[in-house]
Amino acid sequence: MKKGIFITFEGADGCGKTTQIELIKKYLDENNIENVLTREPGGSDLGLELRKILLHYDKPVSNIAELFLYLADRAQHTEYTIKPLLDEKKVVLCDRYIDSTVAYQGYARKGDINKIIKLNDLVTNSLKPDLTIVFDIDSNVAQSRLKGEKDRLEKEGLEFHKALRQGYLELAKNNPERIKVINADDAIENIHKKCIELIKGFIN
Repeated sequence: MKKGIFITFEGADGCGKTTQIELIKKYLDENNIENVLTREPGGSDLGLELRKILLHYDKPVSNIAELFLYLADRAQHTEYTIKPLLDEKKVVLCDRYIDSTVAYQGYARKGDINKIIKLNDLVTNSLKPDLTIVFDIDSNVAQSRLKGEKDRLEKEGLEFHKALRQGYLELAKNNPERIKVINADDAIENIHKKCIELIKGFIN
């Protein structure tokens, strides 16, 4: 590889994203491909503190405050984690990135999508993934999969999560070269095979 490869993973909570990312990392490790798994929020030391607020703060948070906390996390994460790893020619696997903010704070929270896209460009210096995989699943099914104590966003109602899903599908429609959608209501092994097929086109 002449440069690092940046791959992001998106989808609603309960879509099975985390399981698939771990399987992909295992596949890369077994094939001796240098890679690093990171996430948003929380992919930096500062981000870990912001993650606590974003997911577990138990008082009202304005939509604008929520948006800028995510953007602050992304700015720090991009500058001090993602870019240095790409400079080292690593494969960077990132659990959520710019599309999460457009989907959650834009489509689901009904924020200004064009402004959010511009703010994403600002805080990342326009760094975009080489490939983004969206794990798509019916919102009712995704919600039924969530076990244990839910975080702030997982507690949002069904209409929020339906809008979130449509947001991801709209993003994929508008960015077909970068964003690929996989049906997440399938056997884990089948989903994994589809992910590897997509990733091989970038790492070979």
